Order: sequence, then C-alpha cells, then structure tokens
Amino acid sequence: MSTILIIDDEEKIRTLLARIISLEGFDVFQASDLKKGLKRLEEQDIDVVICDVKLPDGSGVEMTKTIKEKYPLIEIILLTAYGNIPDGVQAIKNGAFDYITKGDDNNKIIPLVNNATEKVALAKRVQQLEKQLGNRYSFDKIIGKSKAICNAIHLAQRVAVTDTTVLLTGETGTGKEVFAQAIHQASNRHKFNFVALNCAAFSKDLLESELFGHKAGAFTGAIKDQKGLFEEANNGTIFLDEIGEMPIELQAKILRVLETGEFLKIGETKPTRVQVRVIAATNRDLEEEVASDHFRSDLFYRLSVFHIYLPALRERKQDIRLLASYFTQVFSLKANRKELQLSDAYIAALENHDWKGNIRELKNCIERSVILSDTDVLDVAMLPFGRNTTEVGHKILSAFSMASVEKFHIQKVLQHTHGNKAETARLLEIGIATLYRKIEEYKLA
Repeated sequence: MSTILIIDDEEKIRTLLARIISLEGFDVFQASDLKKGLKRLEEQDIDVVICDVKLPDGSGVEMTKTIKEKYPLIEIILLTAYGNIPDGVQAIKNGAFDYITKGDDNNKIIPLVNNATEKVALAKRVQQLEKQLGNRYSFDKIIGKSKAICNAIHLAQRVAVTDTTVLLTGETGTGKEVFAQAIHQASNRHKFNFVALNCAAFSKDLLESELFGHKAGAFTGAIKDQKGLFEEANNGTIFLDEIGEMPIELQAKILRVLETGEFLKIGETKPTRVQVRVIAATNRDLEEEVASDHFRSDLFYRLSVFHIYLPALRERKQDIRLLASYFTQVFSLKANRKELQLSDAYIAALENHDWKGNIRELKNCIERSVILSDTDVLDVAMLPFGRNTTEVGHKILSAFSMASVEKFHIQKVLQHTHGNKAETARLLEIGIATLYRKIEEYKLA
C-alpha cells in the first residue's frame, strides 16, 4: 500500500484531503507544519507528499528541494491558494511532481496521486534491480581465496574508485569481463552504461562503425545516423575485450579518445566529445606485439596505466573446489535437481587437469557432468578426461570409439532436455540440422 503525507496548516482542508485519499486505498499521514512533516518523513516510509506552499514555518517550494535532496524517490505535489507562475516554475525546478491550485483543481488530486505513486513504485523497482545488478557484478561474487586471485581483486578494488584506464591481461577464460564489470559497479560511474565489445569479432570497417558510429550516407547501407559504443558509454565505462586484435589503423583513434575525449564518426567532420572510462583486456603479450609493430607503443603505455594480471586456473588450483561447488549448485538448480555432491575422486581429477580454457572450460565441464549424472554424486566417470572407458547399459565402450561415445552423450542430453531438440543442440553446441542428422544416424528417434 502506498503512503501519503499531507502537510497543511488548515485542519479542515487537511482532514478532507486525508479522507478523500484514504478512501482510494492509500495509507495517509498528516502534519500541520514543515517541522512536523520532516519528523514524519523520518518516522515513516512515505511515497508521496502533498504540501501547502505557504506554511507557518516556511515555504513548501523551498521544502521541496530539501525533501528531494534527502529522499530522492519521494514525489511532491504542491498546493497553493493563489497560484502564480514564478512559484510554479521554481517548484518544478526544485523537483515537485506537480503544482496545483486549491479548490479549482480538486478533481486532479486523485489522478495526480495515482500517477505519482506509480512513478515512485517504478523508481523503487529500478533501484532494486540496480542493487541486484550491483550485487551480481560485485567483487564479492568473484570466487576464490588463493593469493593470486586475492591480489588481483585487491588491485581492482583500489583502482575502481578512480577514473584510471585499466588493462586486464591473462589467458582466455580467466574472467576478464567479470573483473571489468566489478570495477564498473564499484566506481562512481555505476549508474551509467557499461558497454562491452570484443574487438576480434569485427572486420576493421565494421569495428570502426561499432565503436565510433557513422553519419547517414557515409557508406553503402548507412541510411541513418548511428551512435557508436563510445557514445552509448558516455559517462560510463567501455570494455574493449581482445584489444590486441584491433587493427593498427584504428588504434590511433582509440588513443585520441583516451587523450582528448574526442573522436570523429565515419563521414563526420565535427568531433564528438565523450567522458568515458576505458577498460581493455587481452590474452596477448602486448609488449611483444609492440616490438613486432603490431600494436602502437603509445597506445600500449596509455592503456597500461594500471595493469592487472588475472591468473590462469592452474595457478590457483586451490580455488578449483570452490568454483566446482558453485557451478554444481548453479547447474543443479537449472536442471531442477537437488544440489549434487562432488566425490573426492571427481575433485582430484579436476585439480589435476590442465584447464587450458580456464574457468570457462571448468564451467562447461561441470554443466556436462550434471547432465550426465544419474545419481546424487558427481564422479570421475562423468568427466570427458576422467577415465578411458564409458559404460552404456551392459556394454563397455572404448573412449576412443567416438561414434559410440557421441551416441551415448547425445542420448543423455536428449533425456536431460526431455526431448527438446533446440535446447539439446544448444547444450551440445551444434546446429539443429546436425542434431537431426545424428539422431537419424544413431537411430535415437
């Protein structure tokens, strides 16, 4: 139920308004002056304030500014006996939801209150979602207690509160985008956009258009003006993943943005200004790339103002058990199963594996194990590298018999998805046509 506070020194008007509004299902509180109104705001969770402009101890117009500064989600409707334009303009500037005249606009009160409470409810929902998003990408969500990962987290937390450019390095799958998101969420830019781009995913021309945008007619197919990602990230953060793959011709434009905050859209002659924090990431050795003239040295030095190395999984093996337990919980929930346990042999096999794909490979491995599991315990037999034989019914198949193992694996995934072929193809990371061909080939229909 939404809560309304009425502040008015005229008791009859205050009581009448309270009666009308309460009949609409709102919870109504009253105060006869600004001091009592402020005290009520401290005591109650108020959604909307209806306040007289002229009160014994001050102006409702000025009071609006005070309330909005302390309680930004509260909406304020101002009432006046004699409306005038300057007061109305100032009220709106101070953050009032609306400004109406007593008596003449009585029929507006309920619709205004409804609109104001809807706005408050939406604002609270957005705030809740932002909080959930912040929690999701906070440093607390980065799993690991090893010295290597704790050192990386410490460095990231120290730099997050600044506007400094950050370079994240490490092998593929070590969590560079997770760190970039956490840095953004812990910064004073967290209310603005976080925009991510994989520089290896586009050709030079497409990458330039994605980053900087273009004017209509700049090239064939450019039928309208298009914002680039730097504009989308204005006041926020742009994450340039795989920066080492960026064509050297575009590196000069990135350098200019870092140094001046300006860039030219394709087909534009007037520069666009932005205020953006840049976080870059690469799995390449950029110093070697500079030495071989594949990467600009000036851009490298500008990007690596604050360098954070993210350790490979084999460098933090004591974290594997924690990560495996977390992913098992996630995928057990996703599969609508009670949380599965991990056998000691299973954990030992995980800890002894090389993990060239790092956390991403471990995550995929755990998902596969949960799908294949017919018991409440994940065992080494469910690992693709766990042992050399797999049992299907009463027949022992060699792990080197790819057709037999493939048939068994597709069958298990189909059972897991209850025959949903689109979901099966997604989990197997193959095309739907390929899946149908395999089903026919192995007579799984």
